[in-house]
Amino acid sequence: MQQNKNRTLAIGFMLFALFFGAGNLIFPAAMGQNAGTNVWYAVAGFLITGVGLPLFGVAAIAYSGCEGLHDAASRVHPLYGLFYTVIAYLSIGPCFAIPRTGTVAFEIAVRPFLGGIDGPAALPIFLAVFFLIAWWFAATPSKLVDRIGKVLTPALLFVLLILIAKSVLTPMGSPAAPTAAYAAPLTASVQGLLDGYNTLDAIAAFVFATLVVDAVRESGCTKRTELTHEVYKAGAIAAACLGFVYIFIAKLGAESVPMIGLQETGAPVLAESAKILLGHAGAAILSVIVLLACLSTAIGLITCCAGYALRLCSKFTYKTWTVIFTIVSYLIGLFGLKTIIVSTIPVLMFIYPLIVALGCLLFLNNLFGGRQCVYAWTIGATFIMASINLLETAKISLGGLEAILRDYVPLHALGLGWIPFAIVGFVIGLIWKKLVPEKKAA
Repeated sequence: MQQNKNRTLAIGFMLFALFFGAGNLIFPAAMGQNAGTNVWYAVAGFLITGVGLPLFGVAAIAYSGCEGLHDAASRVHPLYGLFYTVIAYLSIGPCFAIPRTGTVAFEIAVRPFLGGIDGPAALPIFLAVFFLIAWWFAATPSKLVDRIGKVLTPALLFVLLILIAKSVLTPMGSPAAPTAAYAAPLTASVQGLLDGYNTLDAIAAFVFATLVVDAVRESGCTKRTELTHEVYKAGAIAAACLGFVYIFIAKLGAESVPMIGLQETGAPVLAESAKILLGHAGAAILSVIVLLACLSTAIGLITCCAGYALRLCSKFTYKTWTVIFTIVSYLIGLFGLKTIIVSTIPVLMFIYPLIVALGCLLFLNNLFGGRQCVYAWTIGATFIMASINLLETAKISLGGLEAILRDYVPLHALGLGWIPFAIVGFVIGLIWKKLVPEKKAA
């Protein structure tokens, strides 16, 4: 019994380490600075998408019995399953998330120590070393639980606790007035909810869930109900760790403004705060935090992306795919952190509504007998608004359509107009299910 508890704890820590990386460090800190006195309203929203949705995603895959995101999305249609899963893997993989781990690690853990050395010249060297180490771990996934769950994560949590404890004992100041996006409690909560998108964890949850299910199965759980229960427990451990860290990093960011001023991103917020709170040792401790968090996330993402690519194309071996994804991530990382962040946001406004709608359908599957028409109508309606979100966030003019949507679609002004569209699609799907008999296989 004790051995099973230890194994569940290790798997939960592994999942936390895979989730907690680049965005989880910089976005709560930046949000805290901008939310100011409304920081707790923003945190409430951030916890929904930054903690609740990742736990929701892991639980949805375990509950559904799907092998992963591809199988789950294929319930809409096989072609949609392929399309959406490739987009999702590219987003949490070599296009955005993996390069971001390396660039954030550089901005916080390396740049402050460069002195007179040219930063742009040092970035390629650092990224080469960073991704070489990440590739070495990812190339041997059978040892992933032991290496990440038992070694890197406890060390990461220990260093984080030092910084958090110091910030509580000797706070840097009082939160300042909120910026325009966080000016009122409601807008602060909604903006915090949207800020949580940037972590990419809800998308990653549908991918990492496969690792968790496999790890639980290897521990001896074979019955469906027992396996699902253990996955829920491991997910709850990861969610609790994420929530704890987010709350205190956001608090740290809110209290830092009087000392360091309002910063453009969360990276300098963490770097400068550590120097103030921990003196000469601050920068070194923060370096350890960043390197462990970003490295562990990069390892998990390379592993998952290579595994999925191998499933689609077995012409290349698993290790070959890890090499390919590592090299692509390195090349995109050379564009720098700011470019990566700006390019990510429109894509997330497209991906997130679809992943949330799919997760809800997985839980409601038994309610409508798993009929494909319900999946198709719901996702189809959500797809319309998700595409509009992408275009609007990318500053592409929609002409008079923008005013119509703002005036007649509930929640659209808050960036959540896809919710009523998804509900309408779900209702139409249920009606279609009643009126149109299901086609039986020959």
